[in-house]
Amino acid sequence: MAALRALQPSVRALLCTWPGCPAPRSFASSAASEYIITAKKGKNSNVGLVQLNRPKALNALCDGLIVELNQALQAFEEDPAVGAIVLTGGEKAFAAGADIKEMQNLTFQDCYSSKFLSHWDLLSQVKKPVIAAVNGYALGGGCELAMMCDIIYAGEKAQFGQPEILIGTIPGAGGTQRLTRAVGKSLAMEMVLTGDRISAQDAKQAGLVSKIFPVETLVEEAIKCAEKIASNSKIVTAMAKESVNAAFEMTLTEGIKLEKKLFYSTFATEDRKEGMSAFVEKRKANFKDQ
Repeated sequence: MAALRALQPSVRALLCTWPGCPAPRSFASSAASEYIITAKKGKNSNVGLVQLNRPKALNALCDGLIVELNQALQAFEEDPAVGAIVLTGGEKAFAAGADIKEMQNLTFQDCYSSKFLSHWDLLSQVKKPVIAAVNGYALGGGCELAMMCDIIYAGEKAQFGQPEILIGTIPGAGGTQRLTRAVGKSLAMEMVLTGDRISAQDAKQAGLVSKIFPVETLVEEAIKCAEKIASNSKIVTAMAKESVNAAFEMTLTEGIKLEKKLFYSTFATEDRKEGMSAFVEKRKANFKDQ
């Protein structure tokens, strides 16, 4: 949730002097958004693209940005034409952390009473698959945001870290939990306790990242993956996502029971009938999301 020591003193100083974000605007379109850019991508315009857009602040996650992100996610979630979402930042930073200026004077009572950071979790509740396309720094809250996504693609120069320990706190938006599940206890503990970063290559080897691409083609590759996902049945895709996510919450026995129930549920859909019929008839399936 903060910038890392290794970002150099000038950047760390910048993190602590950004002015607080102005009151967030209601989300209607890219033109009405101050901290993000949204668009529909893909040949069939079935991919929702959200770009974090605070380049001078390395996409620091101020409250206004999170509010706009949540509104954009909700809009794409409700759009029947969109089958998958890509979340990205800039070439220098996906997001270098939370806006320290907004939180430095908070008390325990403030955090507890307001459920501070609880509205960050909406990303993890989106039913449609979300791909994080990470270039540059994904640190603190930026790393946590990426881990809330379903798939992480990284640019060759991407760096991941949870440096909160360096400013006297700990990750507060799932960093200790999701990172441990993704890379294992030893590496997660080292990253959280030292604040050290890992490269895209190390992140892929540890299982945090799916694929690595050149910086300039990363977003395009993420959109291609999202298009492939969006071409499948949206309702069955949602079931598949629910089942995989359950693996982090349940025992193996409980997870297999849920998987069976969801598997059986696909047989109540028209898309399951169409998919199997298309396979037998050696043609492309025409899913109707029913």
